[in-house]
Amino acid sequence: MPATELTLTLHGGISEIPAAEWDDCGDGNPFTSHAFLLTLEESGCTGPRTGWLPRHVALRDADGALLGVAPAYAKSHSYGEYVFDHGWARAFEAAGGSYYPKFQVSVPFSPVPGARLLARRGTDLPPAALAAALARATESLDLSSCHVTFCTEEEWTALGEAGWLQRVGVQFHWHNHGYATFDDFLGAVSSRKRKALKRERRDVAASGLTFRTLRGPEITPDLWKTFHRFYRSTTDRKWGSAYLNARFWPLMGERLGDRVVLMVAYKDSTPVAGALNLMGDGVLYGRNWGALVDVPFLHFELCYYQALDFAIANGLARVEAGAQGEHKIQRGYLPVKTWSAHLISHPSLRRAVGDALRRECAAMEHEIEALSTLSPYRREGEEAG
Repeated sequence: MPATELTLTLHGGISEIPAAEWDDCGDGNPFTSHAFLLTLEESGCTGPRTGWLPRHVALRDADGALLGVAPAYAKSHSYGEYVFDHGWARAFEAAGGSYYPKFQVSVPFSPVPGARLLARRGTDLPPAALAAALARATESLDLSSCHVTFCTEEEWTALGEAGWLQRVGVQFHWHNHGYATFDDFLGAVSSRKRKALKRERRDVAASGLTFRTLRGPEITPDLWKTFHRFYRSTTDRKWGSAYLNARFWPLMGERLGDRVVLMVAYKDSTPVAGALNLMGDGVLYGRNWGALVDVPFLHFELCYYQALDFAIANGLARVEAGAQGEHKIQRGYLPVKTWSAHLISHPSLRRAVGDALRRECAAMEHEIEALSTLSPYRREGEEAG
C-alpha cells in the first residue's frame, strides 16, 4: 500500500480513537487493549504528571478508515520501561545533546512481549508502514529517538530492515506441554528438582495459609484496596516509588472483567498476599505481587505455582512471569528472547549505541545459551525417578 495513500495522526488520549476500532487492530493481548490503556490514562498513571504523555499513532487510508495503531508516548525520563537506556541518555547529555523528550512505543510499566505495531485484521498493512509512520512522528515532534520495546520478532526484523538499531533481551516463560495436572508437570522435571518444588509447596501449605483464585467481579473494591497495599509493600521495598495508583486497580478490574485473575493468600479470613495476572488468548501474564507477611516460598507459590495450576486447569499454552529472575528456571520457566528496536537520529549517538548493542547482543546470545543448560526438565532418555 503506497505511503502516499496513508494519513498519520497523533492522539493525546486513547479515548480519541473508538475502542472497537482500536481493538480491531489488536491481537488479543490485554495490555495493548483499549480498556487497559484507557485505564492507565483515566487513573492518572499515564499523563503529563507522570512523564508518560500519550501520543498514540494512527494510520488511516484515503477514506479515513483506521488501518493501524501503535501505543506511543512522549517521555521525559526512562522509568517504567524495563529496557534500560539510562546510559545512552547520560552519555548523550554529557556530550551536550538532549536525549529527552523521546518517543516510546510500549505498554507503560508492563514488560509484556507482544505486538506493538497493530494492524487492523484483514488488511495487508505491513509493519514497515507503521515503522515509517513512527519515524515521521518522531521527527514532527522533534524528539531525539523512538523506542519500540517488547515487540514481536517479526516487528523487530521489519524495524531492523528499516534501519532501526536492534536489541535482544531475555525473559522466562513456562510452556504447557499438554499437562492435565500439576503432577504431570512435575513428572517432566528431574528427580532432584521435583523434590525441591514439592518441598516448597509443602512448606507453604504448612504455614496455615489458604489460597483462592478470583476473577473479574469476584474481586471486590475492598480487596482491590488491600491489593494496593500488597503492591506498595513491594514497590516500597524494591523501588521506592509506585507507578500504579489505588484508582487504577478497580477501574482495570471493571473494564477487563474475567481477564483479570488474582491469586490471594489468606490467613484465616484475612487476605495477606496477592499476585495479579491478566489472561490473553492462551496466555497468562503475571504482573504484580505483594505480601504483608513473611512466609518462605510464598512468592513462588503465588506467582509461579498457582499460575501453573490455573494455566493447566484452563488449557492455557504458557505463563509469562514478567521481567528478570533466573530463579524462575528451576521452577520450569525457561529463557526466551525478547525484542526491541531503537531509532536514533543523531549520527554520533547512533554509532555509539549501535556498537554497544552489537557487543551486548553477542553477550546476550551466550547468556541465553548458558541459562538454557540450567533447565530442570528431564533430558531425553533420563529416568523419571
